[in-house]
Amino acid sequence: MRFKRPLMYGGLFSILTLFLSACSNRSIHRQPPTGFIYGPIYHYLGEPMSHLITWMANTVGNAQTNGYGWAILVITLIVRLILMPLMLSQSKNATRQQHKMAAIKPAMDDIQKRQKAATSQEEKAAISQEMMALYKDNNVSMTGGIGCLPLIIQLPIFSALYMAIQYNQAIFHSTFFGINLGQTNIIVALIAGLTYVGQSYLSLVGVPESQRQQMKTMMLMSPVMTFFISLVSPAGLGLYFLAGGILAIIQTAITNFYYVPKIKAEIAADLKEHPIKVVTPKPAAPVAPKKAEPKAKIVQSAPKKNHQPRNAGKQHR
Repeated sequence: MRFKRPLMYGGLFSILTLFLSACSNRSIHRQPPTGFIYGPIYHYLGEPMSHLITWMANTVGNAQTNGYGWAILVITLIVRLILMPLMLSQSKNATRQQHKMAAIKPAMDDIQKRQKAATSQEEKAAISQEMMALYKDNNVSMTGGIGCLPLIIQLPIFSALYMAIQYNQAIFHSTFFGINLGQTNIIVALIAGLTYVGQSYLSLVGVPESQRQQMKTMMLMSPVMTFFISLVSPAGLGLYFLAGGILAIIQTAITNFYYVPKIKAEIAADLKEHPIKVVTPKPAAPVAPKKAEPKAKIVQSAPKKNHQPRNAGKQHR
């Protein structure tokens, strides 16, 4: 379970990389992509996003002077506001699960200790069932309450934004305060990664000490992924991640300082009313030694005596 979530995020990262690289198919003249896969993806995602960015750039300001950059920032804000109820709900659920995990940790440690000491497969299977029962009886999720739905929802947006910047000449050659939105920019990538570093460490505030060490590795994956994607993508996409990271910090702060105290009080009251349920392991029944089968008694028949008839002597007279 410790490596399940990092593998999940690593898989999503691979899907995102494939999504972005497969849709590039760039030529020297930057013609929109064609083909069985590339054409429909650009037609249904990239082209509408290109029109949206152009319209918004002319709405919020002058498209020739920073307008496209402001349009990307506004789109980021809209996407984050749409996803915020879902993301806040997942943050609260994850926080609730973290504190429940801290409550059942003593029982978990005892089960893990006995599982390591188990010698037979039957005993290990029984202890695993005991661990699952501990989670189920105390309403604790084995995934920690963290979902990947917000990231999956944003995958088409990443791809649409990437193609809109690549294949719209006006967006590709535009600048935002001196940053070329169509070219890679290490400064934008670095700042985007650092914003998610700040968000990751802020999310550790209030987490039980026993779980922090396990979460640090997973929390560092998000900044590394963000930095790498922003480094190999146009600066316009890096700007999307940068703005998203700033909004994620605000969302995490809201969760930590507003929801976490309420969740702690709620869990404390719930534990007082419904204490942790621990499955008492059944002692293994002692195996009775097999009784030796009694040996069959050999009955020896008494030797036969020569019984002569009483009148036998008389007959020979």
